[in-house]
Amino acid sequence: MDAEALRRLCLALPGTYEDFPFGPESSVFKVRAAGGRAKMFALAALAAEPLMISLKCEPELAVQLRAAHPEISGAWHMNKTHWNQVEVAAGLPEGMVADMVEDSYDLVVASLPRKDRESLRWKGLADG
Repeated sequence: MDAEALRRLCLALPGTYEDFPFGPESSVFKVRAAGGRAKMFALAALAAEPLMISLKCEPELAVQLRAAHPEISGAWHMNKTHWNQVEVAAGLPEGMVADMVEDSYDLVVASLPRKDRESLRWKGLADG
């Protein structure tokens, strides 16, 4: 997966947009319902080599993913209990990267007030 495909994947999720609060080299992908507060679900330096993205993850799953995949580690400058850093082009299947992006989005949307979740037409966390 290249940087542009990763950007498109993040921006395809309902209510998402790209922001640059840390400067032009760091893309922050946030979700916001109409009138609601924005929350980050992904952070990436899309022009960097290697291409890396930081994604929110359930703590137990984060530990399992890091143990099973050397391309996944605790996210730099983030709470490593809840955030993984993923080396996107390091051989992980694109579907796995897409699943991790969607899981991160789901975790963040799940923390929004109910009216915001409803306005995003969010269906809830997927099983499995």
